[in-house]
Amino acid sequence: MSKGLMHRVLIIAMFLGAVAVASAGVWRYGYLQALGQLERQGQSDLTLASDRLVGQLQRFRELAVFLADHPYSAALAQGRGVEAARRLFLEAADKADALDVMYVDLEGQIQASARALSDANLGDTDYVKRAMQGALGRDHGIGTPLVQRAFYYAAPAFGPGGKVQGAVVVAVGMHGIEDAWRGGLRAVFFTDEQGKVFVTNRSELVLWQRPPDGPGLAPPFGQAPPFASYETGGHEIWQLGWGPYLPKNALHLVRDLPVIGLTAEVLVDVAPARQLAKLQATVVAALCLAFGAMLFLATERRRALARANAQLEERVARRTAALSEINTALRQEVGERKEAQTALARAQADLVQASKLSALGKMSAGISHELNQPLMAIRSFAENAGLFLDRGQPERATENLGRISDMARRMGRIIKNLRAFSTQQTEPMTRVDLVAVLDSSVEMISARATEMGVTLDYTSAGHPIWVKGGEVRLGQVFVNLMTNALDAMNESETQRLTVSVTQGDPLSIDIRDTGPGVRDPEKVFDPFYSTKEVGASEGMGLGLSISYGIMQSFGGEIRVRNCDPGALFSVEVQPWAAQKAA
Repeated sequence: MSKGLMHRVLIIAMFLGAVAVASAGVWRYGYLQALGQLERQGQSDLTLASDRLVGQLQRFRELAVFLADHPYSAALAQGRGVEAARRLFLEAADKADALDVMYVDLEGQIQASARALSDANLGDTDYVKRAMQGALGRDHGIGTPLVQRAFYYAAPAFGPGGKVQGAVVVAVGMHGIEDAWRGGLRAVFFTDEQGKVFVTNRSELVLWQRPPDGPGLAPPFGQAPPFASYETGGHEIWQLGWGPYLPKNALHLVRDLPVIGLTAEVLVDVAPARQLAKLQATVVAALCLAFGAMLFLATERRRALARANAQLEERVARRTAALSEINTALRQEVGERKEAQTALARAQADLVQASKLSALGKMSAGISHELNQPLMAIRSFAENAGLFLDRGQPERATENLGRISDMARRMGRIIKNLRAFSTQQTEPMTRVDLVAVLDSSVEMISARATEMGVTLDYTSAGHPIWVKGGEVRLGQVFVNLMTNALDAMNESETQRLTVSVTQGDPLSIDIRDTGPGVRDPEKVFDPFYSTKEVGASEGMGLGLSISYGIMQSFGGEIRVRNCDPGALFSVEVQPWAAQKAA
């Protein structure tokens, strides 16, 4: 590099350094001046917000004092007029938009309440203690029995001789006050003695607490955001990252409010101050650079333009390549998502089919076991009948043939029940004999119950009970509930299945087991919800959802609750109209 070139480079470097220093100084000065102006504006806004909150709370203090002097309060001290006082308190709470108005006796017990939001003893609260000493008590609470955030005023109620007989407590919910602040330009919040945000016009800050050092606590709306603070020119600046409704960099101002025991704080966006300082520094730098650029314009213009153009083209090329890679990756991801959705739908269909086949297989195994006994008995009776005929005892042979006929009818009834349960076509809602459906359902699961050693507690009514529904689908519901009950008792020490009918409008069929109960009763009727092991062939989670839909189509209902031990499923059905009229 030639000396002339080195000299020019050195001069340019020195000139640019001087411009940078001058610009930084102008930026610093302009920034501090703008922060001072923002501080004055923020203090004004903070004063207005503080006066507004104090004014809104003061009217509830006056309400407490007014009600404490009311004759109803004196009557309450003597144990009279509770209902009249409650109506008065309710009217006052509605008109003043208070959360609750209560009368507390000397023991701290609530004698009368506008809305009866709590029955807790308030004798240990600071505001009630102060009221019992004859002074006006006030306090705020977070996570109180009434509401998550509330402000309280307690006014003493004096009796004859000036003795305190009780206190009137007015509870103020913060949500109502905050609703009137929505849309405020500044982020204003009020903190308690622990530094936790008690009331604010930004929901993101509710119950947030600034830590002594390190990152801030996570607001309730998302993950823990970045938080840092530093001092500049006597001003405290917070660096935030809490979404679009709070500034990223804010001037933090504080004002004590001993009247309500809170500290008012405001966050003023410093972006305008930075923009103004940046503009001032830019103007100074531009003037200096313009003066220097005039000296080098003739010789450096082409080179600078060529270099800038090359850099721009390089950036465009890099950005284009990056965008192409991102676009390719997005297309690949879309394809993979479509394939995953297709596979998921196919898997769900396979699970439904597997669940149906498993249920049919399990029921067929039970029915086969149930048919095997009559078949063996028929063979034995037939052989005995032949022997009786050979011996010349036709009456004994006739008796055996009658038993064979009974066994055949029993087998026919079992096969009829299996065929009816396996049918899938819809049927209209007609008059159905509930007792017959229950008898056949119990008969279908009795073989499995006997095999498991389950005690089956069911007594048939012996006479028809007519209800609205479909015989086949109603039987499917009962068999599914009884089968689930048997599954639930697979590992229970006491195994008892109880089926009973309760007359009424609607009728209720209760199916109770002695299993471990239902973990999430509110979710048990959701599709694909199952308490059985993942991967189990019988654990598809569709049976109860289908049964629930069947009963809804009949105008009925299925309810579930846990007992000690086990679970109780109650199936409600509508009686047949003719029967109800009778």
